[in-house]
Amino acid sequence: MSTTAAPGADAPASAAGPAAENSRGRVVVASLVGTSIEFYDFYVYATAAVLVFPALFFPNAQDPTTQLLSSFAVFGVAFVARPLGSIVFGHFGDRVGRKATLVASLLTMGVATVLIGLIPPAATPGWAVAAPAALVLCRFAQGLGLGGEWSGAALLATENAPEGKRAIWGTFPQLGAPIGFILANTAFIGLAAALTPEQFSSWGWRVPFLASAALVIVGLWVRLKLIETPAFRKVQEADAVVTVPLARVFRTSWKQLISGTFIMLATYVLFYLMTTFTLTYGTKPVAPEDGSPGGLGYERVEFLWMLILGVVFFGIFTVVSGPLAERFGRRKHLIAVTLAIIVFGGLFVPLFSAGTVGVQSLLILGFVLMGLTFGPMAAVLPELFAANVRYTGSAVAYNVSSILGAAVAPFVAVWLWAQADGSPVLVGVYLSVMSVLTLVALIIEKETKHVDYTENTGV
Repeated sequence: MSTTAAPGADAPASAAGPAAENSRGRVVVASLVGTSIEFYDFYVYATAAVLVFPALFFPNAQDPTTQLLSSFAVFGVAFVARPLGSIVFGHFGDRVGRKATLVASLLTMGVATVLIGLIPPAATPGWAVAAPAALVLCRFAQGLGLGGEWSGAALLATENAPEGKRAIWGTFPQLGAPIGFILANTAFIGLAAALTPEQFSSWGWRVPFLASAALVIVGLWVRLKLIETPAFRKVQEADAVVTVPLARVFRTSWKQLISGTFIMLATYVLFYLMTTFTLTYGTKPVAPEDGSPGGLGYERVEFLWMLILGVVFFGIFTVVSGPLAERFGRRKHLIAVTLAIIVFGGLFVPLFSAGTVGVQSLLILGFVLMGLTFGPMAAVLPELFAANVRYTGSAVAYNVSSILGAAVAPFVAVWLWAQADGSPVLVGVYLSVMSVLTLVALIIEKETKHVDYTENTGV
């Protein structure tokens, strides 16, 4: 057998005692704070990457377009790092335990985010090369931490959940997405109202990055008080800790890795179309002077408020999805929601063309579907794997799907938008096609609601 007890593996179990468990409140905060930082970071960085990073860190680029592309290239570094982070943190999550790995992933992610807010501009003497290099390094570190954060938070919630409530408790970390979105965008709306454009470009953009330190401190304080999850303690007691989790999961669960990746695909594509693409399309002038495809012509702050209203429904239906996935099963619930997303892709043109009411309706409907599909994922992906490779397996599936869905979707959407002469019709078709792939994966995969989650140690 290719298993061995990790050094000091018995300590957490014995220290905790056989009846010890984490309280619901502690699990909620500890699992929620990391994913909140994850999505907060994404929107803070994405906004800064458009508004200030091109000129601040790439002033020597040939033209503004090259500056923007350079900024987006650094933005994409995190997506490259995330799969590597899933392997690194997945390894230690399955070898050492969920608690220690969650602390390490949060520190990696949080410190990198704060450091971005401290990097001098490239125009600072001696920082012409060092400033963009530091930005790349910090962005890579963010990606590493993010690669291990979601899976650890999902396991913290679901492996502590009472019988029959895994999908409900699994919504705790998922709520970090709407919370992070609202925090980041309200921060930038507030800064836009309080500062002049010159003040924002000079120092105001740093505030959201530095402010994330507060979330990190709270998260560390709560996570350091956790005890190890019951499922990992069972792995330790069974002497089933795997020496190389990545090799084991590819050898024994490669089908689950593939199905998990595609089960998550529609969720990622929908999320990034509803946020990144709609913001771009909604705020683009109706008839741009440069001859590029036109958009809806909304002011940025106005459209952000429309998005925030939609995201409120995202949060509500993330909570609603947990009881639905418990009652009807993960598979039936997600098949129904995925069918609805396929239909939703055909509504892009009629709703985008129906004025403000139509656009707001599209945003609300899209985010309702987002909550219903994203909410159960913290239960679905981990349930595909045995406990001794669960961190690695769920992290790899989640983060590979992020490349196929999150990293690619914004670029594909903009290209399709241009090909259709400014119409979003092909963007909706793209969403529907990607959702069909998810539907096939769901039909092929078995229901996981009744899997032996704690006792399945992988022995």
